[in-house]
Formats: sequence, structure tokens, C-alpha cells
Amino acid sequence: MAANQSLIVAAIDFGTTYSGWAFSFKHEYESDPTKIFTNIWTASQLSSYKAPTSILIQPDGHTVEAFGFEAENRYSEICAEGNQKAWYYFRRFKMLLWGTGEISSDITKETKIKDVSGKELQALLVFSLSIKFMKDKMMQTSNKQLGANKLEEKDFHWVLTVPAIWNDKAKHFMRLAAEACGIPGERLSIALEPEAASLYCKHLKVDKQTLKENTLAAFHEGKTYMVLDAGGGTVDITIHEVCHGGGLKEVDKASGGAWGGITVDEAFIKFMEEVAGEAVIQRFKEDHMEDYLELLRDFESKKRNVDADTDNLVTLRVPMQLCELAAEMKSITLRNLISTSSYSQQVELKGDKLRIKSAIFRSFFDRSIQSIVQHVEELLKKPENSAVEAILMVGGYSESPLLQETVRKRFSKLTMITPGDAGLAVLKGAVIFGHEPIVIRERVAKYTYGIESGINVFGLFRIPGIFSILVSKGQKLVVGEPQKEETYVPSREDQTEALVKIYVTRAENPRSVNEPGC
Repeated sequence: MAANQSLIVAAIDFGTTYSGWAFSFKHEYESDPTKIFTNIWTASQLSSYKAPTSILIQPDGHTVEAFGFEAENRYSEICAEGNQKAWYYFRRFKMLLWGTGEISSDITKETKIKDVSGKELQALLVFSLSIKFMKDKMMQTSNKQLGANKLEEKDFHWVLTVPAIWNDKAKHFMRLAAEACGIPGERLSIALEPEAASLYCKHLKVDKQTLKENTLAAFHEGKTYMVLDAGGGTVDITIHEVCHGGGLKEVDKASGGAWGGITVDEAFIKFMEEVAGEAVIQRFKEDHMEDYLELLRDFESKKRNVDADTDNLVTLRVPMQLCELAAEMKSITLRNLISTSSYSQQVELKGDKLRIKSAIFRSFFDRSIQSIVQHVEELLKKPENSAVEAILMVGGYSESPLLQETVRKRFSKLTMITPGDAGLAVLKGAVIFGHEPIVIRERVAKYTYGIESGINVFGLFRIPGIFSILVSKGQKLVVGEPQKEETYVPSREDQTEALVKIYVTRAENPRSVNEPGC
């Protein structure tokens, strides 16, 4: 069923670090596109519109025990009981499929991924179970709003978000995962994350923005802007131009890399390993998962507030178990380990409080932010992007004051737009995309596509393996329209059928389907 024929559009933003779901009813969308219900996840004193992308699977390997905050807490309990070897716990597993620069090209239905302890399950199963958990919860919630059992599965159109920089095979993998949990292909749309965020911000009213002139809604036909979608795992960057009637077209192909928020987390963990010892941190993670997760949650809250200018010390609570492990394994207290380390002048431990100078804390962001800024600079140097007037910052990582301030200072000539709910822009935009997918008018091909053909030489012999180009890398593609028409003839007069293989490559002008990378 098409989205515009469905009673409700439901979106799942499957993120690297955090995931969430949202929906809106068709009649409400028509009166106010931004009226979108977003689930609130809770854990102890914490409430959030998104939950950690963590799933706990029972020892049978196919039954979900818990997802999100509940999965983290339940797994901590199981670890405390010493029973974790039988269970499967996957955390931030979306990036486990990431290869060198993009999703692994050899990913299949049989591809396996490892949980935190090294046990393997099929990736397709883990992704599918996660999607199903959110799908079922969403249906329960939407039915409660209307009254029990008023909605059936046929009333839903589903939208699943994916990074724009993922390749076609990865996007297809996510579609397979959704279909495996009972979402029919005809009722499923795949939304590219930067596009979804852009759609949401287009619908925001001016009074919801901090500054009147800093609104995407005020951008008229011909205006061009960059979407910087900074998530937990990847940073997606696209260039959009506003078309006549308010539609959007892609000016430059999507690009980016694995420079998201978890890069900052990794730098912090490396710092802790340098201070306490790699073996100590690994043992702490294995034996005291609950305290390890609590340390990371504390770090997460602090990293969201650090900015470019403050000189205040950043304080983290260090679990007593970590101090005890350091003393046991190193025969020296954690305080003395710190005082004799290279960080002795910048870090100190007082009681259970680890006090870190702001300069050191900001250094955890260095690799990530430098990669983002450098890539934006390279994109803005391209002639086709010379008309960019603004940078729209969305995604959970874009809420970091340090990232915002750095981008604003480095690109001071451009208007900076950051919606108040930047972390939800993709999720809410995916709902809008489900209602109105044709708002994206034009895209730019990331790859060259074609089929294998052959050349007959004087009727004597045939040269096979010729790459017959149908779409070239960088070509502008009008959505919903055929791009090219070609005529092919059979290689034999008696031929009644043919297997047509579609080939893809990063090369702009491939000659043969046997070239490397094709």
C-alpha cells in the first residue's frame, strides 16, 4: 500500500548509538506535518526520545529479552550473576558492518557479527529482531491512542532510515531485515538520513527557531545549503537546492565518513586505558558491566555539554570497582597511577571523582571534528558547491556545543542552522518522507551503473564483457523519470531469453565489467 493510502506512517531511526521510533496519522499530517508522536524511553532517572542501540537475546539465539536501556540494565544483572556466557548482547552493532570507508561489499544474508563477548549470530537476524521490537512497540502505542485493536498492520506504511553514504547493498540489507520481521516490501520506504532531516527542518515554523533569519523554512527557490548530519557512527553530508514549489534536489552526491560521536567515546576509553592500563579496563568491562556502562553514561552526559571556551574541570565519577581492580592488578592505587602518568598535571583523582582539565577533555573530540571540518572545506572548494549559503546541522552529535562552535567559527561566512531538536530531525523527517516522498526531486548518482554487452566483429566473433553505461557517476537523476533508453539485440538469432546483470562501479567511464572494483 502506498504511503498516501495508509492511515499512519511509522518511522524507525536505526542509529549506531541510539535508535527511536515515531509516527503520525494521515489526517494530522495534512493539518500539521510536524505533529509527530515520538516515543519516550526511560531508565532509572533518565528519560530520552531515543534509546541505546543495544539488544539482549536469550540463549536460544532468536528470542529478544530486552532492547535499549532495559537491555543494558538486564545484561548488567546477568553479568553480576555470572551467567553472561550463555546470552547474546549486541551494542552499537550497526558499525560492525562498516568496512574501509563504507559497508562491506561482501555482506550477505549469511554474514555474522560478534556480540560483546565474541559470540556470533547472523547479522540479518540481529537487525531484524531489533526492528521487530520497535515495530511491535510502535503498533501497541498507536493502538492505545485510538483505542485497543483499532489499527491493523495493513494500515501502516513503514519508513526505515539509512545513512546516505551507505552503498546499495547495505541499503538492500536493511530492507531485507525489515521484511524478515514482517514488514512487506510494498509498505516499506527507505529514507536517506540527511534528506529526512532536511524535510523536517523545511516544515519547522519560524517561531520554533532561535533566530528568525536562521530558518530553513525561509529559503526560497534557488537557495543552496549543506546538510551536515552528524550521528553516533557516521557523518553524512549532502548539498541541497530548493526547487520551485518547495521541493529539493541534490547538488552533489552524498559523502562523509565514520567520524561520529563514538569516535569521541573511543578516544575517552583509550585515555582510560593509558591511565589505568588496558588490561584493567578490559577486566572492568568484563566483570563489572553495570559500572562500566554507568561510567560511559556519565561521560556521555558530560561530553554533550563541553564547549570550546570553558576552563572548568570536567568531573566524572569513578566506580569503586575500577579503583579496586587497578590496585589488585597493578599493585598500585589508581590515584598513584594517574599521578605518575603523562597526565599528572591535567588529571587528578579525589575520592571517587576523576577531575579532568577541559583541554584534555576537548582533545577527545580532535580526530572527529578535524575530519568533519576538513571534509566540509573540501566540499565547499568544489565549483558545483559554490552557491552554498548555509550549513544545516542535524543528528545527535550535532547537539555538541563544541562541534557547533567549531563549525561556526571555521565557516563564519555561512549561515548556521541548528534546530532545537537536532537529534530528532532524522526521525521526524522520516515520518514526513513517508507521507510525501516525492518532495525529493533530483539526486546525484554516487556510482556508475550499466549492463554487460558485447560487440560483434564483422560477424566473425564477439567480444564480451563490455560495460554499457546506463547511469554515470555524478549524473543528475530526476526522481520518478526514466534516465536513459538503450536498444540491445540478442547475440543469436534463435535466442528467446536473456539474463541481464546490472553492474556498478565507482569509475566514471568503465570499459569492461571485469575491471577492478566493478
